[in-house]
Amino acid sequence: MKLKFTISFLSFCFALMTSVSALAQEKATIKGQISLTNSQAADNVSVVLKGTKIGTTTDENGFYEIKNIKPGNYVIKVSGIGYSSKEKSVSLNSGDSIIEDFRISENSQELNEIVVNGNRKNPLARKETTQVSRLPLKNLENPQVYTTITGELLKEQVVTNLDDALKNAPGLSPLWASTGRGGDGAGYFSLRGFAVQPTMTNGLPALNNGSIDPANIDKIEVIKGPSGTLFGSSLISYGGLINLTTKRPYDHFGGEVSYTAGSYGLNRVTADVNTPVDEEHKINFRVNTAYHTENSFQDAGFRKSFFFAPSLSYQASDRLSFLINTEFMNNKQTNATMLFLDRGAELRVHNMEELGYDNKRSYTSNELFIETPSYSLQGQMNYKISDQWTSQTVLSRGSSKSEGYYTYLYEGTQFAPAEISQGIVLGRSMNYQNTTTLTTDIQQNFIGDFKLGNLRNRIVVGFDYFNRGQVDNSSGYVSNGNVYIGKLDVATVNQYLYGITDPANYITDNDSGNLTKAGSDKLIAETDANNNKTKQEVISAYVSDVINITPALSAMASLRVDRFMTEGDVTTSADDYNQTSLSPKFGVVYQPIIDKVSIFANYMDGFANSAPTTDVLPTGANLPRTFKPEHANQFEIGTKLNVFKDKLYATFSYYDIKVTDQVYTVYGSTGGVPTQTSYQNGAQRNKGFEAEFIANPIDGLNIVAGYSYVDAVLNAGDPSFVGQRPESSGPRNTANFWASYKFPQGDLQGFGLGFGGNYADKNLIMNRNVVGQFTIPSYTVLNSSIFYGTEKYTLTLKLDNIANVDTYDGWSTIHPKNMRSVSANFSYRF
Repeated sequence: MKLKFTISFLSFCFALMTSVSALAQEKATIKGQISLTNSQAADNVSVVLKGTKIGTTTDENGFYEIKNIKPGNYVIKVSGIGYSSKEKSVSLNSGDSIIEDFRISENSQELNEIVVNGNRKNPLARKETTQVSRLPLKNLENPQVYTTITGELLKEQVVTNLDDALKNAPGLSPLWASTGRGGDGAGYFSLRGFAVQPTMTNGLPALNNGSIDPANIDKIEVIKGPSGTLFGSSLISYGGLINLTTKRPYDHFGGEVSYTAGSYGLNRVTADVNTPVDEEHKINFRVNTAYHTENSFQDAGFRKSFFFAPSLSYQASDRLSFLINTEFMNNKQTNATMLFLDRGAELRVHNMEELGYDNKRSYTSNELFIETPSYSLQGQMNYKISDQWTSQTVLSRGSSKSEGYYTYLYEGTQFAPAEISQGIVLGRSMNYQNTTTLTTDIQQNFIGDFKLGNLRNRIVVGFDYFNRGQVDNSSGYVSNGNVYIGKLDVATVNQYLYGITDPANYITDNDSGNLTKAGSDKLIAETDANNNKTKQEVISAYVSDVINITPALSAMASLRVDRFMTEGDVTTSADDYNQTSLSPKFGVVYQPIIDKVSIFANYMDGFANSAPTTDVLPTGANLPRTFKPEHANQFEIGTKLNVFKDKLYATFSYYDIKVTDQVYTVYGSTGGVPTQTSYQNGAQRNKGFEAEFIANPIDGLNIVAGYSYVDAVLNAGDPSFVGQRPESSGPRNTANFWASYKFPQGDLQGFGLGFGGNYADKNLIMNRNVVGQFTIPSYTVLNSSIFYGTEKYTLTLKLDNIANVDTYDGWSTIHPKNMRSVSANFSYRF
């Protein structure tokens, strides 16, 4: 019986192997070489079979091979960033092995998203982008430093919010959580020591008053240094900008659905569906959507959001194409807990230990929330004028609204009786937000790639019109109780704050406020609502030219002129002002080993328009003051690497940013008369070092790491700050690391592990000559994951903040961040 079973089993195995062998023999193969018109090899170019998920990329010699193709008729499409695309029809029979070579030329068209079912060399290193320079430059050709955070990395890390995504960018650290308030409610981050918000999408203005959902992000570009020459000044900072690149439609059916559940009531469902609309696959539609609910780790607090992002592409002809990208989001959440320290008197506490704060306390309630609905619409038309010139016309329209309760806790001298020797007392202020911000941006770019004599020129000439208007009908601010944070008993605090005869205001459970909706509405009803309208316009023109002096040496020269016009409050002309500013940019790149090693240097300019002010003299008279724009100038030098056959990308750079003509105001009094005097002689200097690594040393192992050092000081200006490190500078030293390994073969094929984390040095969130210093401690947060994936699905288990470390960020404020959490994600692809 046993022998019979063995024979039967061997027969089955032989039949199975024969079938597999026969099946393999029936499959076909396509291979060949892609070369440029100058006979150089075209490496890392995509080769796909249109209408399928089958494809690959060329190696460093331009060779490609696609195996195991079913017999049939196909169209081979060859395309890459900075190259013309080509297509060729082929007919495959069983067992065919055909050779198809292509010769393509370089051009200025941006590559739309290509989805391939192949072994991408390093999925976390998609450095090539046209948005950083508005030209199709390779990373090694670009004299500017930027970090790209790919959608593949966000999936590995089970990222559900933008703040966690940005932890992968060296030199970028959180300052201020999203408040939801009108105009500037999105989160703030420190970039090269300057405050910045995520205000750009696809290189265009995209304001948001709340938390941004990452469901539609293809990659994030953190562009370093003052970038006023190509991006203006209205929405970016001297440290750089954060640009979100969205997913785009592609020419075949596919998609993914995903569900994530985790600690603190996290439930998140996302979907990404793409489909051709017509038979020729020239019109393609894609939609990304997400529903998210999550509670806080504190005693109160929640976030609930719905996100919907449809996009449409249309290839009208070989020369003309259109792209429409839209995003709609409704976000409802309570304010993040932020404790504002006293800015006018000497600090009573100087660190978290002296403060004695229990980070589980939110000092809010779930009845007091704010909604931040927003939408954005972007339309793009690309037209190939000739082999040398392309036209790009872009229209962007956005709206962001804030409606609901905004509260904050502020320590003031009125809450500081000497008898309260431990801790601090903060007053709660709140209002009802009702603001709407509308933005419009129209941009026209002409992109050229041509030769003048023997010099290759890649040039963009652009014109930009930006309009921003805001309507503010918010209520005034009201006081709603006091909060005591410290180690004294409540009875003692009440005695010194209110006295024995005023029990109505007594602090109970360290809080005397009314946190019900009804109670807050009653307080707010006693204030008058705002009725403010503001408007600003910016008209700009810019040009940037990259000249290849030799194949190894190139130089960039750029210039922008901005005409800034604001009406301030549109009901009066007293605050109207206009300014004009010039912003130059220069860079040089030398590649001692072409496409492998580059040495670069840049000089970049950023600027900010300074609104007029009114001085209040000791006599009580008013004196109007106007100012010229302030400027920041950066000098930077460094090197970029792309070595070991794309297995290691690295950037090392040193920068020095000097800010001049800063405007500041000094408040005082003379003979009991309050005075206010403004000056424009402030100066600041930020310098530092950054390093970034993206490596794929062996198959299955991917590593992302970075380090940043920022030294910042205010050299001149407000006497309260001169000689000190600015509070917006963030930690002096930061580091990020993430490594994942997926077993490529064997019994554990498909299984993988991930591990990484972030380090942040101690942070002086309060640093003033009279007030003193408050220091947030340094921290190291470690995260890990385990996952299993196949072609169709992936299951991931993630553990964040393994050691449950208390962490904080701030900017003259204290904000407690998330504690240990567990999340599980299941994704299915089709």
